[in-house]
Amino acid sequence: MKPFLLASVAIFALCGQSVAQQSHWVATWTTAQPLIRMPLRQPPPGPARPGGSAMQTIAREGFKDQTVRMIVHTSIGGTKARIRLSNPFAGGQVTVGAAHIAMRMKDAETVPDTDRALTFNGKPSATFGPGMVIVSDPVDFKVPVGGDIAVSLYFPESTGPAVSNNQAHTAWISKAGDQTSQPGLQEPFTTGAYYWLSAVEVEAPASAALIVALGDSITESFRSTPDTNRGWPSVLSARLLADKATAGFGVANMGIGGNRLLHDGSGASALARLDRDVLSQPAAKWLIVLEGINDIGHAEAEVVTAEDLIGADKQIVERAHELGIKVMGCTLPPFEGASYYRENGEAIREALNDWIRTSGVFDAVADFEKATRDPANPKRLKAEYDPGDHLHLTDAGYKAMADSIDLAVFKRR
Repeated sequence: MKPFLLASVAIFALCGQSVAQQSHWVATWTTAQPLIRMPLRQPPPGPARPGGSAMQTIAREGFKDQTVRMIVHTSIGGTKARIRLSNPFAGGQVTVGAAHIAMRMKDAETVPDTDRALTFNGKPSATFGPGMVIVSDPVDFKVPVGGDIAVSLYFPESTGPAVSNNQAHTAWISKAGDQTSQPGLQEPFTTGAYYWLSAVEVEAPASAALIVALGDSITESFRSTPDTNRGWPSVLSARLLADKATAGFGVANMGIGGNRLLHDGSGASALARLDRDVLSQPAAKWLIVLEGINDIGHAEAEVVTAEDLIGADKQIVERAHELGIKVMGCTLPPFEGASYYRENGEAIREALNDWIRTSGVFDAVADFEKATRDPANPKRLKAEYDPGDHLHLTDAGYKAMADSIDLAVFKRR
């Protein structure tokens, strides 16, 4: 072979090796932020969750000279990490005086030798205003697969009302001072929310990708056992990680309690937040949509038809497909007995579910209704899946939802 041909082969081989070794940033955890702060919801039966009055005070006043330690349950792992902070709807600027990431030991305690300081453009602090998203500098940090890490933020100045979302993990808050680097917080109190933290991302192989779950409180996994990761997106993530063919998928939980497809409520409507919460996600390859039950429940005050909801779903699919994101449609679980149940609403749900199953608009379908309904009364949840409000689900019900998703659809990518 001539020398110039050998050189060409070597160059192409190096290029191929470079492409194979490419990496990109993928969210290992995310949360959606509401348009307005959600009112404190009634806790499920059982031990009271601490921090109710604290959550209301924080919603009004925010933080000043306090450290907030938030527990994040990861999906995919990696050796470099960074965080995203987002201030989409607050009225003023927010200053983070210090930020740290560490492995969690238990409660608010971290594993000391894992603590890493985070910087923003090389500085330990950052200020971001309304509508802004800021990303920390990458840091060497071993992000576990399906494990717990702690992100600690120090707010030296008054933040004003806090931007938050409620999911099923406790946040720990110091009474005063920068304790971001400390293994334990001094005399912390707790709430059940995340504050300004919108994502933790890992540097992952080029083959890694993200599945975004867009939904309401059922996706947020309200009434699941706090701090146990038993909502359906978390259970789905565990299933994906356990299968070698799908272990490269991260899962983003973009559920907001009370969310609707067509109207703003406790969060911007699904159509209004689609760009921010789904289409802007790095490495998003799949979108799972479970929306519409709150539209149906409020259809008496705001007239909504099955055709309206179908039209909204079509818009979501079209927008996602434009960016090469595949969409899984989910049928709505039954809700007879819920506070806003009505027979005409049930007719809308059945029509929407029939369209989701048969239209062919979606790239895949998850039949959550079939997985959760009572065979003796298909309009109701199975008794063991009903926590008592006839709308949300128990841990067993959320598991049944996640288990009904066919992982094979994610292997064909």
